[in-house]
Amino acid sequence: MNERASVGSAAVIGALVVDAALVIVFAVVGRTSHAEGLDVAGVWGTAWPFLAGLGVGWLAARAWRHPFAPWPTGVVVWAATLVVGMLLRVVSGQGTAVAFVVVAAITLAVLLIGWRGIAALVVRLGRARHRAGVS
Repeated sequence: MNERASVGSAAVIGALVVDAALVIVFAVVGRTSHAEGLDVAGVWGTAWPFLAGLGVGWLAARAWRHPFAPWPTGVVVWAATLVVGMLLRVVSGQGTAVAFVVVAAITLAVLLIGWRGIAALVVRLGRARHRAGVS
């Protein structure tokens, strides 16, 4: 979507759901790669700090205004998800090894900024096709 375009509430909710689902995917993949259980409690234990960070990121970016914009929305949402998530992991006694922080930073960037970049590209290509008269 155009960063200046107004979006409806369904699109905003959809973007938030995509973000939350991707954070949960991040938790599930992380637990799987470390041979940890995929029970609801375990996934929740891994995901909740990052979901809280996601909420902070949405508020900080005012993401409901431009939920599909990679910049600044995606970057602010990603940074808050990572930083708040790691801080909450520290205060809740979960690990924050340097390697984990690096992997989480890269993975969450690819997920939270990446889907917005793909969406922006698809919209841009669609508009170019429309202007060119291609259906």
